[in-house]
Amino acid sequence: MPTVLIIDDDVKLLKMLQRTLMYEGLQVVTASNGEEALHQADLSQPDLLIVDWMMPKMDGLTLVQELRAEKNPALVLMLTARDALEDRVQGLESGADDYLVKPFAPAELVARVHALLRRTDSNPAKEALQFADVALDPVTRQVRVAEKVLDLTKTEFDLLDFFMRHPRQVLERAQILSSVWGYDFGGGDNVLEVYVGYLRKKMESGGHPRLIQTVRGIGYVLRVE
Repeated sequence: MPTVLIIDDDVKLLKMLQRTLMYEGLQVVTASNGEEALHQADLSQPDLLIVDWMMPKMDGLTLVQELRAEKNPALVLMLTARDALEDRVQGLESGADDYLVKPFAPAELVARVHALLRRTDSNPAKEALQFADVALDPVTRQVRVAEKVLDLTKTEFDLLDFFMRHPRQVLERAQILSSVWGYDFGGGDNVLEVYVGYLRKKMESGGHPRLIQTVRGIGYVLRVE
């Protein structure tokens, strides 16, 4: 049974989320601030964290950065009332895997939780993948560009893995979102563009040529130009 750690200083919201996810058959633990959450994350080893951005003692952004610095592999869904694009980008750059703006419908949160957890259950083929001078090992989750090992987040790795399983194929935006994130984020959310940007920055450092090409009006393709 997957374990979800919910962190929010709003007691009423915390209890509502706890009841909702327990009804979905998930094991739920809670914390009311970032410091408590770090301790609870070590204790319960959750598969997914639902993190409020604005909290006392340690805000959600700092919490996620601390978790990623400790190489904690748990998925993170960030909750916040901050809905500007730059806030979404900042949340994702901190290491969050998804971002949900308050107020939200409980049904949407449940759908996003299940979609994120399905990513941990997926069992892709275990053979090593190679495209141009990029090598990806799904067993060790190591990626090399030429002789350089890339430090990728879980979402960055999953996105590159999807591209490398479909080389030279033009992939529609909705298809990528559905396959990597588990559902369509909707046209107003730029999470895919943000993560493609992250991958390009890491893969192209040192002057390596661009492999993830934009196909305007459609999506992306992994190919050598």
